[in-house]
Amino acid sequence: MIRYKKYQVTGENSPLKGLWYARPVIEETFDIEKLAKHMSNHNTPYSSGVIKGVLTDMVSCTKELILDGKNVKMDDLAIFSVGIVSKKGAQSAADFSLANNVKGLKLRARATGELSNAQINLEGQMKESSMYTVEGKPSGNKPDGSGEGNDGGIEDDPLG
Repeated sequence: MIRYKKYQVTGENSPLKGLWYARPVIEETFDIEKLAKHMSNHNTPYSSGVIKGVLTDMVSCTKELILDGKNVKMDDLAIFSVGIVSKKGAQSAADFSLANNVKGLKLRARATGELSNAQINLEGQMKESSMYTVEGKPSGNKPDGSGEGNDGGIEDDPLG
């Protein structure tokens, strides 16, 4: 079940100011150790220590391959790859330089197989995390009504 909270965009210069959107509530984050313990409880003959070792090696190898310009596909999960973040476009190929036109690199993950966006939309269920009043300030949000809660102030694009 995906829990969500409603929040209102309050940025002065935002064209979305005053509009309400849903934001997922993340109640817990699983690190490798916690994931290994969870996996070991699913009728597997492997201990959480063995699973943790395999997962740790998988992460290390995935990083190595991505930094070597390769994609890593984990079936029914995601294809991990590197992306380039641009500063601005160059007028010509001769004018292009990494220093002037590239801001940096980023990790990309694209859903694949059984975990496609379409499948998530078919199978995912949503439930409001807490009640809100429409006329007043939303409960559980900052006093300024910005809607920033337990997400550490990270602003997401409400449209995706």
